[in-house]
Parts: sequence; C-alpha cells; structure tokens
Amino acid sequence: MLKKDLPACPVELTLLLISNKWKVLIIRDLLDGTKRFSELKKSINNISQKVLTSNLREMEENDLLTRKVYPEVPPRVEYTLTDIGYSLKTLLDDMDKWGTWYRSEVS
Repeated sequence: MLKKDLPACPVELTLLLISNKWKVLIIRDLLDGTKRFSELKKSINNISQKVLTSNLREMEENDLLTRKVYPEVPPRVEYTLTDIGYSLKTLLDDMDKWGTWYRSEVS
C-alpha cells in the first residue's frame, strides 16, 4: 500500500493496517517488548511461518514495527514496535475490555 493511496476514512485506514487477527496478535505480543521470530511463532497458535513472515513484512512496510537482523550464524532477527505501532496499545486495551465484557454477557 502506497502512502498516497490511504483511505480518507480513519476507521477504514485502521482496519486496513490491522486487518486480520494475526496482525493484532503480533502487536499484542510486541507490546511487551522486542521478540525474535521464533518467540512470535511460538506465542501465536496455529500461524504458519509463511503467514507470520508475510504479516511482519506488511507491518514493517506500514511503519508499525522494525526488523533488526544480526550478522550471526544462524541469523538472529528481532522485531520491535515503532512508536506508531505502540500507539495501538489503547485500541488493543479497549478490545480486551470489550471482549471481557462480552464474554461475561453471553456466559
């Protein structure tokens, strides 16, 4: 997605950037700090390596996280939220509160 092609509607833009459950779960995990690829893969149940890689690349392109590669053998790669990515914390906190409320309402 090119920055000039961003939707005018803020809600649509937000959904475009975090459009699937994987991205939201990646953000959730990175809110606690920097994680290696293997740590993310382990903490996000049922995500394939290909899907995780694809989502991380998209999120990096959209300035939500940074990727740091260490020149080691085997290579070590770490992911960290940018300030923009971390700003989604309040949104995820609200989703957590709503999900807790909803669970109590339908139980």
